[in-house]
Amino acid sequence: MSITPRRARWLVPVLLVAVWLGVGGVLGPYAGRLGEVATNDQAAFLPRSAESTEVITAQRAFRQDETLPAIVVWTATGSGAATAADDTGIQDRRAAADRALASLADAPGVRGQVSPALPSKDGKAIEGVVPLRTDLGDELAPTLDRIRAAAERVPGTTVHLAGPAATQADLSEAFAGIDGLLLAVALATVLVILLLVYRSVLLPLVIILSAVFALGLACAVVYALADHGVVRVDGQVQGILSILVIGAATDYALLLTARFREELASRTDRFTAASAALRQSWGAIVASAATVALGLLALLLSDLTNNRALGPVGAIGIASAVVSTLTFLPAVLVLLGRAAYWPARPRPADRPSAGAGIWHRVADLVDRAPRAVWAASLAGLLACAAFAPTLASRGVPLDETFVNDAPSVAAQRTLARHFPGGSGNPTVVIADAARLERVVATAEKTEGVASAAPVGASGQPGGEPLVVDGRVRVDVTLRAAADSDDAKDTVARLRTAVHAVPGAQALVGGYTAQQYDTLRTAERDRTLIVPVVLAIIFLILTVLLRSLLMPALLVATVALNFLATLGVSALVFQHVFGFTGTDPSVPLYGFVFLVALGVDYNIFLMTRVREESLLLGVREGVRRGLVTTGGVITSAGVVLAATFAALGVIPLAFLAQIAFIVAFGVLLDTIVVRSLLVPALVRDIGRRAWWPGPLSRSGATGGGEPAERA
Repeated sequence: MSITPRRARWLVPVLLVAVWLGVGGVLGPYAGRLGEVATNDQAAFLPRSAESTEVITAQRAFRQDETLPAIVVWTATGSGAATAADDTGIQDRRAAADRALASLADAPGVRGQVSPALPSKDGKAIEGVVPLRTDLGDELAPTLDRIRAAAERVPGTTVHLAGPAATQADLSEAFAGIDGLLLAVALATVLVILLLVYRSVLLPLVIILSAVFALGLACAVVYALADHGVVRVDGQVQGILSILVIGAATDYALLLTARFREELASRTDRFTAASAALRQSWGAIVASAATVALGLLALLLSDLTNNRALGPVGAIGIASAVVSTLTFLPAVLVLLGRAAYWPARPRPADRPSAGAGIWHRVADLVDRAPRAVWAASLAGLLACAAFAPTLASRGVPLDETFVNDAPSVAAQRTLARHFPGGSGNPTVVIADAARLERVVATAEKTEGVASAAPVGASGQPGGEPLVVDGRVRVDVTLRAAADSDDAKDTVARLRTAVHAVPGAQALVGGYTAQQYDTLRTAERDRTLIVPVVLAIIFLILTVLLRSLLMPALLVATVALNFLATLGVSALVFQHVFGFTGTDPSVPLYGFVFLVALGVDYNIFLMTRVREESLLLGVREGVRRGLVTTGGVITSAGVVLAATFAALGVIPLAFLAQIAFIVAFGVLLDTIVVRSLLVPALVRDIGRRAWWPGPLSRSGATGGGEPAERA
């Protein structure tokens, strides 16, 4: 039986939908399985070429593999708390603590020598350090439970677990269930917004399904690559991937479905309408996706492993969103036709030339007083941007790592009250054995250092120094907390001092040095990657818009929007959220997302303005482009802001900061930059804004330019 031409044209959309249903059924579960190949081991995300990374390698020569310290802190309970170090009570508790620590020497997960119990100078606390393997993964929490159980055998005390091991366990707890919770919150938020925007029951569900299919495809690809060690995934990358795919897929879907609705309002044939909508939208969608994907891939230039991890993972997510939007969504729209918009079906009155809504009023304002509009918008953005330099990006203190108070944070506060800030988490110096005494003396004289001692054969400071290949290890205890700005400054001074010791060839590493190197590397990354991203976006816009001045104008406005967002964020973080600092990677992540996504909306606007200007002239093209895209782009901005805001369900300061920066920045870009600043500038500059393309030349467009500004 032959297939008639009428039936044949139904075959492609039916097959596409069938293929995507298969993709969703087979690959969909991978959206919940990334945790199987994710690691939250922070030691795996250090700068590749940093001095602290060299120290990790050097330590292996001492048969001392990198460990994850768990610091046990005992504090006396009740009225029997000792007030002096030689008090009988503290000595009894110290002996019991020594026995508890000794019982852990051969426990599963322990690597290296367990420290003896050490009383604090005020006699009110005891500490011990249990070094753990760095690759425990899911076994970290049970290992800490065993340590706590042994420590609780010390009578008359309260047990606290601090240090990097406890922090990592709390991080794993924060990311537990991230797949289901974050996905549910993001999808529910998007669904509610779409229902309000479209006042349609079926279309929001179709868009959500398209986004879910895209996420399933992206997660399956990332899972396979991570399982083979090609890419690295942690909880932060995992959460950002989910949000990025859902937000991007929804944005692209909004652009396509809005154009399909326009075409349905003037055409009776759904196939012709879908073809026209796809033909007029795919260029803007692909260009927008390219700016985000290539901007993310620029993170491969970073020396920080977690930045490099986000680059390809995010690009895979964006590519998946585009594929779903340009294949599954048009197929479903063809099959549903006008029913997709039920009960608010497209009518001829829905055509962009009709109506007198808010976007007509905005377009009238821009057309009537463009110079006043862009001047006021520019002044407001510059005022906000003035506060950008006050955003501190020297890292998040341990007690602010979690939005809610975590057990490791409370334990760290207890430790800091009774011991030097760097106690239990020393800075490590590797140096030439012949210069040991000079190195130790130099370290002890360095401002901010509490003590310095060579490590013996037991793996602990004291005794005969262990010499391996002519090198020794010195453990340096800092006065300030290991994660504090003061500690990082001390590491910088310590490096300067020991590097100056002749012949010592000293290297300084350890936890604080790693934080310091991460900060310096993040600063270097921003200097390198920001210009690269701007150049990529400029080139894409130049090809898409066939102009040089317009791309420069758009790049400048989104960059200004980013600086204004940082300025507002600096004020909000300090005075509303109470953050004293931000993660060093936050400004870079915020830049990549905001600039690339901000250009997205300008691409949607200006491709339509160019299309209309070729027919009607630049002045009317700006009006028509603003009216026809205003609603859909604003809806897309609200959706993207809401999806990134969903990152706030994860109680980590880093993700809360990223969530605010991107959500606020997207809204600022959507409401001010794309709706007022850019259209007003283009209206004021006139056809010269399109230089040197054909639109910039007089008589190159139809429709004339009545009352065009000079």
